[in-house]
Amino acid sequence: MKYLLIGFLTCCFPISTHAQELKPGFDPDEYLEVLALNFGKYDSIMKAQGKPVRYQRTYASAVTGLDNRFWVWQRTDAPVAVIGLRGTVATRKSWIANIYSVQHPATGKLQLNDSTSVAYQLAAAEGAAVHTGWLIGLASMAASVEARIRDLHAKGTRQLVISGHSQGGALAYLLRSWLHYRMATGALPADLVFKTYCSAAPKPGNMAYAYDFDFITRGGWAFNVVNAADWVPETPVSLQQLSDLNPLNPLVRLEDALRGQKWPVRLYAGMGYGKLTRKSRKAVRKYQKYLGVKVGREAAKSLPGLAPGPGAPGFNYMRAGNPVVLMPDTTYFNRFPNDPKEGLGVWTHHSFEAYHYLLRKDYLLRR
Repeated sequence: MKYLLIGFLTCCFPISTHAQELKPGFDPDEYLEVLALNFGKYDSIMKAQGKPVRYQRTYASAVTGLDNRFWVWQRTDAPVAVIGLRGTVATRKSWIANIYSVQHPATGKLQLNDSTSVAYQLAAAEGAAVHTGWLIGLASMAASVEARIRDLHAKGTRQLVISGHSQGGALAYLLRSWLHYRMATGALPADLVFKTYCSAAPKPGNMAYAYDFDFITRGGWAFNVVNAADWVPETPVSLQQLSDLNPLNPLVRLEDALRGQKWPVRLYAGMGYGKLTRKSRKAVRKYQKYLGVKVGREAAKSLPGLAPGPGAPGFNYMRAGNPVVLMPDTTYFNRFPNDPKEGLGVWTHHSFEAYHYLLRKDYLLRR
């Protein structure tokens, strides 16, 4: 009778045979694996360090959008998968994706071509905005990523790592946000677990987006890993205006406050206020002209029928995710010099070798 009861309970209430493998917090070994996967160096780096090769690639997507692509790797020893997003490649489309850096509302609808329109939500925060070129890349891949996730879920894999290096890291931000809000609407299973490593990633959106991303991944589930000597995470250039600040910030209401002052104070302070605010507004308009309107025309040539719609007004880019800083020292710079004529030139500090070296120095060899 006891064994019949156990059998009945097992059939009606299946018991998972796998504990949750993904844990919150930065795991340097875990990051090393996804770093190597994204650079295509997984087998060699793992074998060189005497560790078992425990991932196999199970899917490679078609190239879509602005030369965007992703891969799926499955753990051979646990129900865990990695979704890796491709970084910048040496094509015109891929660089247009980076340069098309006007901001776009984090919630809306994007017309990818004459027949495809993608409704999206990447934040709940009012005023949240993201990078337009990377939004186009995400929109072109999102349906295919979801199909792979549903397939993995049906086969018992509910734990996924979202990862990418460089442009791939920027796309990893947006994909993680997309998946959160798709789960919130019931479009994806509610028992999925995601952990995110945005490696050498540029800034994905404005402050409102960054706050939203950090909130939905709170508790140690998303990381922004940067080499402090790498210039890519410094991009895009950020321009902050008073209109980007929270409404109760005294600087936002400074003009109103000046009205209550005596006229000499109003005159002098008003002139300074006007000069400061005009310069920032003018700079933003120029950036939007060259990195929005002009680059947008080139993007439309690459993707006929592309119609992103009206953009967001600002250009205030912010970093997001728990920062993990890899700090160079003298020994590092002897090996990876600040010389554009040596090694990989301007890409020296952005390379797999540089990130791997610092990860070992700062984390793996200290244990």
